[in-house]
Amino acid sequence: MKGQTASAGFQIGVRRTFPISQEQAWALLVSPEGLRMWLGELTALKLEAGHPYTTGEGNHGELRVVKPLHQLRMTWQRKDWEHSSTVQIRVIPNPTSADKTVISFHQEKLKDAIERETMKQYWEEAAAKILEKINAGM
Repeated sequence: MKGQTASAGFQIGVRRTFPISQEQAWALLVSPEGLRMWLGELTALKLEAGHPYTTGEGNHGELRVVKPLHQLRMTWQRKDWEHSSTVQIRVIPNPTSADKTVISFHQEKLKDAIERETMKQYWEEAAAKILEKINAGM
């Protein structure tokens, strides 16, 4: 079935290239405003593995991997889910242009195709919010 693997269940990936440097992309993602764009209402996130988080919307999880400027990996469970998933965010510099960076959202261990479609829309909306913020001059 589309988006399903034997080892990670259903998964979804959304990647976008943004007209900013890798450093700017990372700074935006982990800023309080940036966190609200992709994670939810959260005043701060302690950027170290093992740190739990809970958003104002009731979503929760734990940071598993933090590689500044490059990667965040965390568990993610929506308040109405009975299971957790894994979210990985990568910040990938463009090798030919220092002012272009790919931000990649990847989520696995989703329950079914419906959950996959819901999260696909969620990550696409997060990417759109990031672009809107960049276009507004950050």
